[in-house]
Formats: sequence, structure tokens, C-alpha cells
Amino acid sequence: QRMRHFVITKIVQPLFLISFGGMVYFNFEILYRGYSHISMIICGGICFVLSGMINQVLGQEVSLVSQMVLSAIMITTIEFITGVIVNIMMGLNVWDYSDVPYNVLGQICLPYSLIWFFLSLICIFLDDLIRYKVFDEEKVRYKIL
Repeated sequence: QRMRHFVITKIVQPLFLISFGGMVYFNFEILYRGYSHISMIICGGICFVLSGMINQVLGQEVSLVSQMVLSAIMITTIEFITGVIVNIMMGLNVWDYSDVPYNVLGQICLPYSLIWFFLSLICIFLDDLIRYKVFDEEKVRYKIL
């Protein structure tokens, strides 16, 4: 019983959440831009898991707005790291925000960070719903501010 719980919580659950979040991100990009790249599955999956973990780690006392701010910062950071590796170091040129105002090395920009703030709400809700319905975790009670 202990081994089963360990396998589910430490291996199956993270892999499921990374895969789910990655595929949602990948498909969202295809709908929005018309294309994506395999690296976005990994980037999106990590972003999804990190966004969902905020209330797991910090507790349900953390407001949704605070979770969204932290999530936007984490997503922007992961996107920057991914961009440096995939676009700059590997030269794959998956995206380039050089023409967007307030960009850093063409890999991240303020307008997209603001978009991540709002989209993170969906990630937070979806993560909590999956944890509740699929992995039988406690139902989250949200605090707006």
C-alpha cells in the first residue's frame, strides 16, 4: 500500500501532470500561432506543474491573485531558460520576441508575462481539478485576494 502510494504520488502523478500541461500548451500554441515545437511540451508541462504546485507548497491561504503573480513569474522564467537553450544555444529559432516591446534577448517580454498572469488561472484550476478528481486529493478552497 505504501509502495503504491509512493509510485502514484512521486512518479505517475507528476508525469501525468507534465504530459497533460505540455500537450495543452503545445496545442494552444498551434491554435494561436499555427505551429509549435516539441520543446514546448516540456516547457509547458513544467510551467503547468509549477503553477499547480503553488497552493500545494504554500497552502490554501495563498490568494488566487498571489498564485497568479507567482505563476506568471515562474512561467516567464521557464520560458526564458527554454528560449536561451532552444533558441540561442541550439539555434532552433522557435520564437523571437525581439519586435515586441519590453523584451529580454527576444526570449521573453512584458506583454506575454501579462498574458501568462491571466492564463495561469486556468492552469491553477485545472491542476486542482485533476488532483481532486483523478488523484483523490483534497478539494481546494480558493481565496481571491
